[in-house]
This record gives sequence, C-alpha cells and structure tokens, in this order.
Amino acid sequence: MTRERVVNSDIQEAAPSADVAELDINLQIRIARPTDRLDEVVAFYRDGIGMPVIYQFHDHGGYSGVMLGIPNERIHLEFTHAASGSPCPAPTKDNLLVLYISDPQAFRNAVTRLDGEGHQPVVPENPYWQKSGRTYEDPDGWRVVLYFGTAFRD
Repeated sequence: MTRERVVNSDIQEAAPSADVAELDINLQIRIARPTDRLDEVVAFYRDGIGMPVIYQFHDHGGYSGVMLGIPNERIHLEFTHAASGSPCPAPTKDNLLVLYISDPQAFRNAVTRLDGEGHQPVVPENPYWQKSGRTYEDPDGWRVVLYFGTAFRD
C-alpha cells in the first residue's frame, strides 16, 4: 500500500496571514476526557508512556484532574474525574491516539516501561499500525499507538 499526502484541489489556500504566525506561537491543544479510573489512567500515561504531569487539581467544582504533557504544556492530555462519577466507555478499536516517536531509544524505553508495568500490546484494527508500531489499551480501553517514525513517511 502506498500512502501519500493528499491535497484537495477544490480547496483554495489562503495566503498566510499574521494570524497564522500568532497561532503557531500561542496555540495550545488539550485533549480531554473523563475517567472513573483516574489514578490508573494517569499511571499508564505517566509511568508507562513517560509523559510528565504538568498540572493537577483536586475537587474543583466537584472535579479532580491531571494534565500530562505531549511532551509539554503546548500539547497535553487531561483526564478528569467527577465526584458524581465519570463513566467514559471506550470508542471503537479504530479510535486511536497515535504518538509518533522518531528516536529509537525513546521508542524502546516507552515500550519497555509499558511492558514492565504489565500492559500487553493488542492487535490493532487497522494492520497498518503493526508495521512500525505497538498498540496498547489504557485502563479505560482507549487505544494508544506508539509508532516508531514520523507522520507522513513510510
């Protein structure tokens, strides 16, 4: 299978503006989701994958949460737990968080940590991810692919 970057020719590209440069400097991305297993989920991403805790809060309006950097505060994951409960069933097995790791030692270290914590790889729904990656399920059943390489390259 050949993968290539596709650009829709029907889409008009706007000329870069000052806003684009400002976004690049000031943009932060947070991917947030609830969990009823806050401690277990945080341990998976912090101790297993190796993401640093960058912020946490307790009983803020009935919520507690932890933010982990990918690798820092510019892009981060947030896991929250409501005192009243935070069920969050996992989506399909094809909904993925893919972490591209281009450094071979960093990739090996993450896999070794996850395996050492007792997390076993699972077979991905899409066989593409087996080529250069390892797929794991976090304690809530959400799938994470550690991919050795960079995006848009085979």
